[in-house]
Amino acid sequence: MAFEKVTEEPSRYHDLEKMSIQEILTLMNREDRTVPEAVEKAIPQIEKLTSVITDKMLAGGRLFYIGAGTSGRLGVLDASEIPPTYGMPFDLIIGVIAGGEEAIRKPIENAEDDSEQGWADLEKYDINEKDVVIGIAASGTTPYVIGAMRGCREGGIVTGCIVCNPGSPVAAEADYPIEVVVGPEFVTGSTRMKSGTAQKLVLNMISTTVMIQIGRVEDNKMVNMQLTNSKLVDRGTKMVMEGTGLTDYEKAKALLLKSGSVKKAIESC
Repeated sequence: MAFEKVTEEPSRYHDLEKMSIQEILTLMNREDRTVPEAVEKAIPQIEKLTSVITDKMLAGGRLFYIGAGTSGRLGVLDASEIPPTYGMPFDLIIGVIAGGEEAIRKPIENAEDDSEQGWADLEKYDINEKDVVIGIAASGTTPYVIGAMRGCREGGIVTGCIVCNPGSPVAAEADYPIEVVVGPEFVTGSTRMKSGTAQKLVLNMISTTVMIQIGRVEDNKMVNMQLTNSKLVDRGTKMVMEGTGLTDYEKAKALLLKSGSVKKAIESC
């Protein structure tokens, strides 16, 4: 029996070009509201994978995201946000996309169809059994991702996935599959929409929870964030004032800049 892609089923809506702007926006919003409900159903799957990632990272491992097109870009995005937000080194959470960095900005023809390149791209990072790899593919059929997952299995590397079709080939290759079935897209087959939103939500949940679990958040604050702009310095200064009892903004700011992070500034008092 052929694998059926829910993500490719016809849209529930017709004659989109005849709709008013308000109608289009209202109906898109209606569809988008179903995504968190689909993600909620997958929380048990998300929990299992997140627990494994936490244990691996605490033991010195890394987390890799690998995907093509929109899915690959979302992985690269999540990975790139971790260092400035949580003060983590850039080589601990890594996003790998079919076609390389150029594919982040424009499509690379046939890159996702190469079933050998995914594993080859991971090997460039000396990937090993300490690491975890998450394959991201809305369809769950991307050859680039499937090949990477199979290479991981042969190498004894733990894998997870984020897909939006049930019973997909990618999920079959994963140790910890996450299936968020959001149904047909507003524009038929445009998985940058609900599927992409679902993947982004799950990535947020995984990486944020891992960062909390490994000690990069205290109370509800990003105490290890990098002080890369005036907004973050201001936010950090106020966090230092709250954490130390300092009432002088400039003194708190000076302490923060001298220490390099909110956590170190508070600990120095």
